Amino acid sequence: MGNSHPPGAGNDVPPRVRPGIEMMEENAWDQLRGHKVGVLTNASGVFPDLRHLVDVLHEAPGVNLRAVFGPEHGFRGAAQAGASQSKYTDARTGLPVYDLYQKNSRRISETFAEAGVDCLLFDMQDVGVRFYTYIWTLYDCLVAAALASEPIKFIVADRPNPIGGVLVDGPLMEKEFASFVGRKAIPLLHGCTMGELAQLFNEEFVPGDAGGRQANLEVVKMDQWSRATCFSETGLPWVPPSPGMPTPATALVYGGTGLFEGTNLSEGRGTTLPFEQIGAPWVDFRFSREARAAGWPGVLFREAYFTPTSSKHAGKMCGGVQLYVQQPQEYNSLRVGLNLLLLLKQLYPTHFAWRCDGGSYWLDKLVGNSHVRQMLDRGESVDQIAASWHDDLTWFAILRQKHTLYQK
Repeated sequence: MGNSHPPGAGNDVPPRVRPGIEMMEENAWDQLRGHKVGVLTNASGVFPDLRHLVDVLHEAPGVNLRAVFGPEHGFRGAAQAGASQSKYTDARTGLPVYDLYQKNSRRISETFAEAGVDCLLFDMQDVGVRFYTYIWTLYDCLVAAALASEPIKFIVADRPNPIGGVLVDGPLMEKEFASFVGRKAIPLLHGCTMGELAQLFNEEFVPGDAGGRQANLEVVKMDQWSRATCFSETGLPWVPPSPGMPTPATALVYGGTGLFEGTNLSEGRGTTLPFEQIGAPWVDFRFSREARAAGWPGVLFREAYFTPTSSKHAGKMCGGVQLYVQQPQEYNSLRVGLNLLLLLKQLYPTHFAWRCDGGSYWLDKLVGNSHVRQMLDRGESVDQIAASWHDDLTWFAILRQKHTLYQK
């Protein structure tokens, strides 16, 4: 496991990124010894050779593994969006698996106590976008650990941000729009790894929700990761962290096409290319033609037709586009997504609609405020919309720098 180059690789091949759990295994799991360990992970919690963390720890000498905790989609990744799995016994290891999805921090803290753990190891693949829920599972668990009546050591084994750690963009989450797709004031594209977010959350936000207390946090850094690295350059295998995130290409576009969950268009759920294609039964060739003509940096568009098997427009043929990111370093998923929304509103004003649930606009929860939707409705440009969060990004840049683990 100590070799950071693939077998037979030449000197011109960049070293493979080594995730936090690989660094921990190299040190014979010293951080876990003497503790009753619980693991919070999912299907993405694998080593570079695809062994699963839980299976490895279950067999590791000197590690007292007591329980597994699963987020949305479950521990082995079997549940769909908005779903999880109830408490059960893992067939492979015999370990109890506890469901944490949609539990508040107080209930999570009680679950940790029920499981009898005094050390929690967190290892999950994030996608770098605020409305992807695993970062808020991390947050809730940090608060839960801080609230625990008996001390809990909280270890985050770091993994790459698959869209890199350079681009930071989008407004901060405003309090009145907080939900499980955004708890606290970070930008939509946050530019952090899980480990960096854990430190930022624990110092800046957790005390406010845990009576002034912080979790006893330790972050295990990766080796050989740099901020400009996209996932395709890490040398690591991609395991879908959720059913709607099948490839690294999905993660690259998700910060923009994920906004289409707040509209009456299909975001590609129920197809083999969720978030990589968007469309609706009333969209025609003009959409792809205008998107291609716009020349937005780093991305190409193909006229696409698809029939979702589930979710919006199930069983209906949709016209639309498929996105192909050509230069990830030049591509800004959020701004392309906003441009696509403006284009659709212009081309199909009588068909396009915002998704409204119980009087609340879902886009507002995804974006973190109502201003962006209102500016889109007024037809303001993406440059004008982005100017509205300039001060937010200036503030967050200062905050983020305090918790940066990887300088380059």
